[in-house]
Amino acid sequence: MPPRIIPIQRAGVAAATPDPGRDTLKGRGTAVAMPHRFEPGTREAFDDGWDTLDEAARARGAAPPPATTVTHEQARSLLTRNSSPDIPFTLSLNPYRGCEHGCIYCYARPTHAYLDLSPGLDFETRLVAKINAASVLQRELARPGHQASCIAIGSITDAYQPIERELRITRAVLQVLGDCAHPYALITKSAGVLRDLDLIAPAAHAGRAWVSVSITTLDAQLARTLEPRAAAPQRRLDVVRRLASAGVPVGVNVAPIIPFINDGDIEAIIQAAADAGACSVHHTVLRLPWEVAPLFRQWLQVHVPERAARVMARVQDLHGIDPSQRAAQQGRAARDYDASFGQRLHGVGPWADLIRQRIAKARARAGLSPSGFMALDCRAFRPPAVAPAVDARQGSLF
Repeated sequence: MPPRIIPIQRAGVAAATPDPGRDTLKGRGTAVAMPHRFEPGTREAFDDGWDTLDEAARARGAAPPPATTVTHEQARSLLTRNSSPDIPFTLSLNPYRGCEHGCIYCYARPTHAYLDLSPGLDFETRLVAKINAASVLQRELARPGHQASCIAIGSITDAYQPIERELRITRAVLQVLGDCAHPYALITKSAGVLRDLDLIAPAAHAGRAWVSVSITTLDAQLARTLEPRAAAPQRRLDVVRRLASAGVPVGVNVAPIIPFINDGDIEAIIQAAADAGACSVHHTVLRLPWEVAPLFRQWLQVHVPERAARVMARVQDLHGIDPSQRAAQQGRAARDYDASFGQRLHGVGPWADLIRQRIAKARARAGLSPSGFMALDCRAFRPPAVAPAVDARQGSLF
């Protein structure tokens, strides 16, 4: 069944680049409920001379901050197959749509447009939980044609975002995978993963599980604005330490690297990861698909306006954007990102090469492996026993 979601009424939606002085919300990555790319039209705020914009701003300030709402979805399928040549796994699953962590740079934000919701504020406040994920996964793993390979959990939205504490969907998924000895990798920036150490550690000891922890910066103040509801940097290092102490292989993903924002932390993050017990390190650069680009531009204007132009110019350099396409003109938006396979994750050109060299040298000094994903044992997989589905329209003979 499709998720039961009532589309937001957006009369008077603000522009994608609102007034930075009025459009921030404590604990949220963005205050902008920007329209998504499939909407037939948008509305711009306009000052008619009667101070209506100021009145609207005062009303927003007086209103309580938006609460997180969760819609329960009965998913029809769970496993997603990937054929991208620059991603080291073929199967993935995500128990949730949207993510309360609110990372402003999240490349998954545009997926909310498929739900007729904003990739801005809706993405982090209007969530969808695949409440039947464990039973759907069990059915898919039981199919005769299923070939066991590493399943990446949380590759789009974090499987351990705050609502997992109550819903426990990810834990149910791990129980299914453990029962049938299926290999998996967890990708997270949450300390919530430690709750399931009793399930992860035995799988890891058997060579069937590992965890990747994303660390963007060691600066707690910067982290609060970039990724407001994710675990603090030192807490993530503690996660690495505790997982490694329990015998779970842990990789650290230095991601995303944002020029003039967190690129000065590269070497320190890698050394701290090694000191905490990580066995490998990986990196990606900032990606700005679809609606993420105007949202990130707005974040820059709010938090680092003096650096905004330099940051965007260097991001465009990293993605090989031609100078003629870097500024908006004749109704065409500025181009900030190239999603081509082979370059979207790590970039191209001299600045991308410089980042690769810094990563490689810091990794070598720390004695870490370059692998982004480690090989897992698929030989012990045994399909789960699943009762056949019964058609409610068919009567019983007995």
